Amino acid sequence: MSIQKPSTDKEAPLIEHLKELGLRIRNMLIYLAIFFFIYFAFGISTIKVDSFTLPILYPSIYNSIAIQFTNVFLDREKPSGLHLITLNPFDPLYSSMYVSLLLAIVSAFPLIFREFWAFVAPGLYEHEKRTIRKVLLPATSLFIAGASFAYFIIIPFMMLFVYKLDLSLGVEPTLSLRAYVSTIVTLMIAVGASFEFPLVMTSLTQLGLVKAQTWRQNWRWGVLVSFIIAWIISPGTTGGVIETTIAVTLSSLYFIGVIVSSIIEKRNTKNKNELLVK
Repeated sequence: MSIQKPSTDKEAPLIEHLKELGLRIRNMLIYLAIFFFIYFAFGISTIKVDSFTLPILYPSIYNSIAIQFTNVFLDREKPSGLHLITLNPFDPLYSSMYVSLLLAIVSAFPLIFREFWAFVAPGLYEHEKRTIRKVLLPATSLFIAGASFAYFIIIPFMMLFVYKLDLSLGVEPTLSLRAYVSTIVTLMIAVGASFEFPLVMTSLTQLGLVKAQTWRQNWRWGVLVSFIIAWIISPGTTGGVIETTIAVTLSSLYFIGVIVSSIIEKRNTKNKNELLVK
């Protein structure tokens, strides 16, 4: 009676995939850490070389790139009568870290996507690869549009609302620096991510996983999910005004996704029919 050696043919590829996944995640974290460190610990200055003015990085936590961006937030979003205070000795440090993280995510995104693509591309069909390539630019544009929507519309209105409410109650308008900066950063990331809603819909239709008719028939669920997302990501300080604004915007994006999904489905059906005729 012979003893058979257990087969490891299926285990070896799995282990290799896990090793590669770990390597890709490590690289992503390294990219994020490098950009985070630059924004957190370095400022920007200029030097003149002949007739040229060149920007250079120099070590400075007190005038770092993150601090400079935080000052932009303070000047742009804060009502003039609203005073920021520090409730914790480390509030300024945490605020700088929040802004550094936001800038690092935006800056490292192309490198992070490259690592993601290198991991998943070998296992994808050609039409799936084309779909992912096509959505990269729209995904970036939608995120920027969502973050801009939060920065230029939602946050100023929210801050003005809170400021006027404080005045009406006879309360000194003050706000924690850490809470102020974290609210801005969180809202920009959350609203930017939620703007990917229609892109997810159209991508699922392009891949043949969800039909356009399904999106049309379940539009009520789409609107409900839009309000749920708005309720989750909004700060909840304006009596439902911000929540409703975000929800209506996301609902509109859902219906845009329905229209684009229908167009994509008709185009795919037409292409298939032409191939069958040939």
